[in-house]
Amino acid sequence: MALLIEDYALLGDLQTAALVGRDGSVDWLCLPRFDSPACFAALLGDEEAGRWQLAPASGGLATRRRYRGDSLVLETEWDTPHGSVRVIDCMPPRGASADVVRVVEGVSGSVPMRMDLRLRFDYGKVVPWVRHHDGALSAIAGPDAVWLHTGVALHGHDMTTTAEFMVRAGERVPFVLTHTASHLPQPRAVEAERAIADTESFWTEWMSQCTYQGPWPEAVRRALVTLKALTYAPTGGIVAAATTSLPEQWGGPRNWDYRYCWLRDATFTLQALLGTGFVDEARAWREWLVRAVAGDPSKLQIMYGLDGSRRLPEQELPWLPGYEGASPVRIGNGAADQFQLDVWGEVLDGLHLAREAGLPTDETAWDLQRALLDHLEGHWQDPDNGLWEVRGPRRHFTHSKVMAWAGMDRAVHTVTAHGLDGPVDRWREIRDRIHADVCAKGFDTARNTFTQFYGSQGLDAALLLLPRVGFLPWDDPRMHGTVDAIRKELCDDGFVLRYRPEADDGVDGLPGTEGAFLVCTFWLADALHGTGRPDEARDLFEKLLDLRNDVGLLSEEYDTATGRHMGNTPQAFSMEGLVNTARLLGGASVRTSARKDEQAL
Repeated sequence: MALLIEDYALLGDLQTAALVGRDGSVDWLCLPRFDSPACFAALLGDEEAGRWQLAPASGGLATRRRYRGDSLVLETEWDTPHGSVRVIDCMPPRGASADVVRVVEGVSGSVPMRMDLRLRFDYGKVVPWVRHHDGALSAIAGPDAVWLHTGVALHGHDMTTTAEFMVRAGERVPFVLTHTASHLPQPRAVEAERAIADTESFWTEWMSQCTYQGPWPEAVRRALVTLKALTYAPTGGIVAAATTSLPEQWGGPRNWDYRYCWLRDATFTLQALLGTGFVDEARAWREWLVRAVAGDPSKLQIMYGLDGSRRLPEQELPWLPGYEGASPVRIGNGAADQFQLDVWGEVLDGLHLAREAGLPTDETAWDLQRALLDHLEGHWQDPDNGLWEVRGPRRHFTHSKVMAWAGMDRAVHTVTAHGLDGPVDRWREIRDRIHADVCAKGFDTARNTFTQFYGSQGLDAALLLLPRVGFLPWDDPRMHGTVDAIRKELCDDGFVLRYRPEADDGVDGLPGTEGAFLVCTFWLADALHGTGRPDEARDLFEKLLDLRNDVGLLSEEYDTATGRHMGNTPQAFSMEGLVNTARLLGGASVRTSARKDEQAL
């Protein structure tokens, strides 16, 4: 049986990521970009796609594990009848190639150990040619090559490389696995002990910039390290999650590839990083954004590859059974072709955040915003697929209209506060017209709540964001009514669903349901705080903190029936929700509104 999703920890080198299970297994999921193969598993726990296990020969799950300080150096320990052993894992700062470094350390006694390395490429479809070469094991197929360096004797069996060895107290046995292009010469192996020290030093130095001083420092700092690990250093893009096809519904079809840069998710992540002192990431993201969305504003996509690639065709991989039988397994994401109106507002809001954080005004960035605003002016009245990427018919989603309002609002502020050139009177008139339209068509007066889309009977957790973007103040009776309605109709054991998939004749076009969406529950904590219920907000936030796994990570969703994580992991949306809610409850403002007449949260 596969490990639980929450049984995994994250490694990363700011270009790729690996997941380490409590059974000592590694699933290496290279992030999709122009030069990245799918090396190792495409999804967790699928041995058909390959994995690398290093653990006591007696097997079993680790007794305990932890990250070293604020780093991504992971220590996993087992207590066995023969003694105790520790495996230290890291991905060192990127050199010429990507490395996974593992060091087995004897803590007490003498522990028999076993290594199983099952190498597969192209999402498990290709078995490589494996041979010994100049003191290393090499595995080559097509464009990919993996090299394993270790002093332990290796053997081949059933398309798997194995090793059995003993580790005694005080001994340290290194393994270094390196991925490179197959046409390149054998890479020089990194020195394992130095790689661990370099990795710990890198993360400690990065975290020294953190300005967070609130009441949950450990949780916030771990979330920030995770968000940083989901950034792609060469371009500044921010990935939504490190995995693909982990289910939002057990055994169902709600399995998506999240290894791309969603403009919306990246903007929320940017807010968390900016609010805690990390300005360099904001600058890199702005430069990535301007490059990625350059061109015709009508062709703006909701997501891009981490290098800015636009073509992200969705494919199904029928040779893989999926996590616990959830199928199909998908790579690529067809939602990239959807029209999601709110993204225009999210992009404009993100650039506004960067400007307000002190980044110098960039002429190219302002030209881009002007083009986006022109398109928004002509299309804000169009129906769209909404921020939840529903695969049913397009609707006039209330949140989408509100974000169109936010885009115009930020433009008005930029002209009046920063002196940039633009037709501010026209933008102000459009902003006010959108506001009136939403209040007239997106609000159910009989139930005293905003609705998911115009004329809908359903609700949407994204409605909790209306005051956060400045559309209405928290003390507006319509927001109190909306918060109360969401608590009554969208909550499951206190955790918030994005929406009810079965409402409004199956708005999302897919069968079945899904788990509670964790970032939406953070939004509810924000809403409780904003509507004058700080004790309830704090209680809910700490309930969310209790859902983190043993190394502080959150996936996309939570199944209240089984108490398990669901969806792709670790999820940037969930981790930035943790940071921003912690900041809010600790006294900081996380409002993105540019309007000076709004009361701060």
